[in-house]
This record gives sequence, structure tokens and C-alpha cells, in this order.
Amino acid sequence: MSWEILIPVLVFSPLLGSVLNALFGRYWKDLSGPIGTLLSFVSFGASVFAYVQFHPLERQDAQIVTLFNWVEVGNFKADLAYQVDQLSLFMALIITGIGSLIHLYSIGYMKGNPGIGRFFSYLNLFVFFMLHLVLAENLVVLFFGWEGVGLCSYLLIGFDTHKENAAQASIKAFVTNRIADLAMIGGIALTYWLAGSVSFITISESLPQAKFLLNALPFVAICFFIGAMGKSAQFPFHVWLPDAMAGPTPVSALIHAATMVTAGLFLIARLNFIFILVPKVGFWIVCIGTFTAFFAATIGVYQNDIKKVLAYSTVSQLGYMFVAMGTGAYVAGLFHLLTHAFFKALLFLGSGSVIHGLSDEQDLRRMGGLKSQMKITWLTFLLGTLAIVGAPPFSGFFSKDLILEKAFYFHPVFFGMGIATAFLTTFYMFRLTFLAFTGKSRVSHHVHPHESPWTMTLPLVILAIGAAFSGYLLVPESLGGGIDFLEKYFSPVFAKGLLYSSQQKGPTEVHHLSHELELLLAGLSLGAILLGVGIYWFFFGKKEKLPLDESAYSGWRILPANKYFIDEIFKNVLIGPISALSEFLSEVIEKRLIDRVLTGTGKISGGISSLLRRLQTGTVVDYAFLIVLGTVLILSVFLWRGI
Repeated sequence: MSWEILIPVLVFSPLLGSVLNALFGRYWKDLSGPIGTLLSFVSFGASVFAYVQFHPLERQDAQIVTLFNWVEVGNFKADLAYQVDQLSLFMALIITGIGSLIHLYSIGYMKGNPGIGRFFSYLNLFVFFMLHLVLAENLVVLFFGWEGVGLCSYLLIGFDTHKENAAQASIKAFVTNRIADLAMIGGIALTYWLAGSVSFITISESLPQAKFLLNALPFVAICFFIGAMGKSAQFPFHVWLPDAMAGPTPVSALIHAATMVTAGLFLIARLNFIFILVPKVGFWIVCIGTFTAFFAATIGVYQNDIKKVLAYSTVSQLGYMFVAMGTGAYVAGLFHLLTHAFFKALLFLGSGSVIHGLSDEQDLRRMGGLKSQMKITWLTFLLGTLAIVGAPPFSGFFSKDLILEKAFYFHPVFFGMGIATAFLTTFYMFRLTFLAFTGKSRVSHHVHPHESPWTMTLPLVILAIGAAFSGYLLVPESLGGGIDFLEKYFSPVFAKGLLYSSQQKGPTEVHHLSHELELLLAGLSLGAILLGVGIYWFFFGKKEKLPLDESAYSGWRILPANKYFIDEIFKNVLIGPISALSEFLSEVIEKRLIDRVLTGTGKISGGISSLLRRLQTGTVVDYAFLIVLGTVLILSVFLWRGI
């Protein structure tokens, strides 16, 4: 079987599952989960076979699979086509692989839910749109997937329609992303206007010839970066992601681990030939990524909801990835994207297992001592914690330290901020783990903790294996590795961008530190981890000291405990004035001015019509008289003017 035939199977299998569950899910509730999961695994199988037959380590050029001509207006043309290369296959494997495990997990988690058919329809549809995003051959198809995952996130976050907080969170996520997407649309329009095409290959090939494009390139890059900030929840667009925890836990794992939140990073990687030529924009990407990573970590320290801690952790880890992208270290960023997909999906699903075993309890202060009742969840969650903090030899150690190395080369200040973030990450993640699984049980006597069914624990075990060993895809030489699989794998994708960078003297990925310095930086990172877990254990964990409520903190702790009042600032500075202006325009300008003008015009027209209507008597004699009268008047005018 040719790999080109597998691409439609890869993309449209989840759509088939979505349609089937949308049409018949209410009638076959027990089959909704298995059908949606089966078709998700079919998509994963197609991606595996396409990967094997594509021979990514041997092929140097991308292949285009065109289904049909989608849009053609004048000189503008956009096909429904897919670009198959190392980057798109890499993302497709992550999306379908981890997405399929989340589908399997959802069978157990959503069992008995009356809307299970609708849930799996949304879940399959989300994967369908995400695959369009990463496999797109041009910006139009990418934007189709981009907006599609935004729609599905709205539907999935607000799945529990009876919960007011879920409805508000879904609207918040939708509106926040639409604001950033305005910049995304501007970037697409500017790119077409300057390059004359929306095809990625054509755009990349036109850069050397289109010198005028280089002058406008910073504006293009900024537009796309703002769009990426919205999807990947970078400050100040981060506000939607923690609130999105109102959705079912599998939704949190799917959106916040390997799919939607990584779309912004994928966009920068796909458009690397643009971003690598504008180092000033890259500098701001590093600044925002570094700030977001540290900022979110400080908030995560004070969260008591198990899912909220992981949500701010996601924002923080995405900040790390943006640091890599801003420095031009695209392989490092994608490497952390991969390892993060494993350990963050594991942690979210592990938290879902805890919530499931505690009858929907999410407050860490009402947990404790769960490791004896939930052994599989405990062991896999602990492994996920070790991976996310970067403890050797787990995956996060290799990917996070590679980013810190690139940050150090870019500027030591960013490395220092990264180390501080690593310390905070260790603190709040072990705080979460110890509060939930160790110490005395604080679970209500009405709740009976229990391990989750195999459909939930099997994905945990598989993800734990990935969290443990995925880091060995890129082991530095200083640690006795020299395994540069990912470097070699992605070289065709970034070769053109690196070529343009060398011509323009922009940032590249070819710089390497000495082995001694690499070991020193790794030692500092490991020291931050040990310091973080040590401080928590000796000052809080050993004493089993419970965290306070957010409103109980005083002094400077009020700020991170209350998320720095960012939502309140937005409400009072932006939303409040805009709402007041809208109300003024509605009540005063529209109702009192425009409506009265239109109503007055109508009344005047009605009055004139009433007068003229009296002339329409329906009597022939009256009409004859008027004709004669009119004739006399016309002749009188002619005679008076001497005609």
C-alpha cells in the first residue's frame, strides 16, 4: 500500500467516528466509546504505516498529497492538500498516539454519563481538526484546523452544560483565542500579499528573491507569534487555560498535553524560515516564554485544585518551549514538546484517576494516603512527577536541560530564570504528589477510594513508559550519549531556514557548549530539583502542613495566591470599559438617536403618504378633473414664461 493512500485514512478516520457518534450516539451509548476509540486507533495505525513507508531519515524533501482544489478566486488559490514531511508526521504520531490512549481512558472515565455519545463525537472531531492543522500544505488549510480545534475546545470545555463555571470557561477560552486569531489572520493576509502564495513551500522558496518581503518580515512574524501566544497560552493570553479545567479530565489531557496548546509551537516550527530571519522577534519570544514559565510556576505553588496545579504547570512548560523556539533551537523545543506530551498526559490522566476514585473530589486538602488504595495511579503519577521536574534519567531531564543549555548560550539571565522555574516546578509538583498520595488520609468518610478500571490504568502505564524513556531520543555527548536521532530526523525541515539564517547572520542551532560547561549546567539544574523537593519536605511535607485557602495569605503571597489579579485587571481595565461603551452605544446612540431618527423618518413618510392617499378617491370624474387641472397649470406656466 502506498503511503499517499494512508494520509486520507489518517485524517478522516476520526471524522467518521465523530459523525457516527453524532448521529447514533444517543442510541448506542455503550458503543460510543469503543467506536470512537477504534477509529482513533485506526488513525494512529495509518500514521505509523505512513511514517514507516515515508522513510523520513532518508527523504530530504516534503511530499504533497492533494485531494482537490478548494478555493480559487482570481490569482488566489488554496488546495485541500497535506504536506507530508518529518515535522507533520512527528506531530501526527503524537496526536493520534496519545489521543488514542486518551480515548481509551475516556471509556472508563465517562462510563454512565448520559452524553457519552456527544463527548466522543467532540473528541474525535477535535483530533480531525488537529490533524488538519499539522498536516496542512498551506496557511488556509492550517487556519481551518486552527479554528476547528478552537471550536472543539469550546464544545469540550463546556461539555457539562449544567455547570455554570464550565459554560463561562468555554466562552472565555473561545473569546481569548479569537482575539489572538485576529493577528493570525493578519499574518496570513500579509504573507499572501507579500509572497503571492499561502503554500509553505512556495513562501519559503520566495524569500531569497523577495527582498521587499524581508522589510515586512518582522510584522508578519509578530502577527503569527501573537496567534501562537493565544493557542499556547502565553502571557497575557494564558488566562483561558486554567479555567478550561472545568471540562472533563480527558479533555484537559487532550487539549493541554499533546494537541491544542502545542499548535502555537508547531506554527513557529513550520514557519521557521520566517522567524529565523527576524532575531529581534526571536528575542521577544524568549522574553515572553521565560517570563510566562516563571510567572505560571509561582501561581502553581499556591493552587489547591489538583487540576489547576497541572494547568499552570502546562503554561510554565510551554514557556520553556517558547524559549527554545525564540533562540532558534527548534529541535530542542520539539523534543520537549514530545516528552511533555507523555508526562503531562500521564499527570492529567493520573489526576483524573484520583478524581474518579474520590467521587469527583479535586481539592488536595481533602486527599492524602491514596498510595495504598491506588497503587498503579500512585506509581505512574510519581514517575510523571519525576519526569516533569527533570530528574535523571527520566525524559524531562534531557529535554528541559537541552532548552536551558540553549537559553544559557542566548543569555545567562534566561538560564537563571529557567533554573528558578525548575526549582518552583519541583516544589509544587512534589507538593501535589505528597498531598494527594502520602501522609494521613483526609478523605471524607463518605468516600471510599479505589483504583480505576483497566481502561484507565492501561493508558497510565503506557504513558509512564513514554515519560521514562522518550528522553533517550536525544542524549548529549557530555552524558555519554551522542544519540542525535532527532537532530538528524528534523534536519531536512529546518535546513532551508538555517541556510537563510547563515546568509542573514541570524540565530542558528549549530552552536554547542563544551562538555564541561554542559555538565555544570546540568548540575545546577539537578541542584534546583534537589533544593525544591528538600525545602518542601522539610518545611511542609514532613510536618504534613496543609496549604491555606487563597484568601488566607497575606503580604506579597496575596499576589501569586490570587493569580496576580490578572482576571480582575482584565475585567476592570478592558472588559468593564468595553461593556460600558457597548451599553452606551446600545442605550443612547442606537435606541435614543438612531432608532428615533429612523422612527421619525418613518412617521414623516407615513404622514406624507396619508395626505397623498386622500387624492386617490377611485372616482373617474375626480381623476378627469385633476387631468384637466394639471393641463391648465402646465399651459399657464408655458404662457407665463413666454414659450
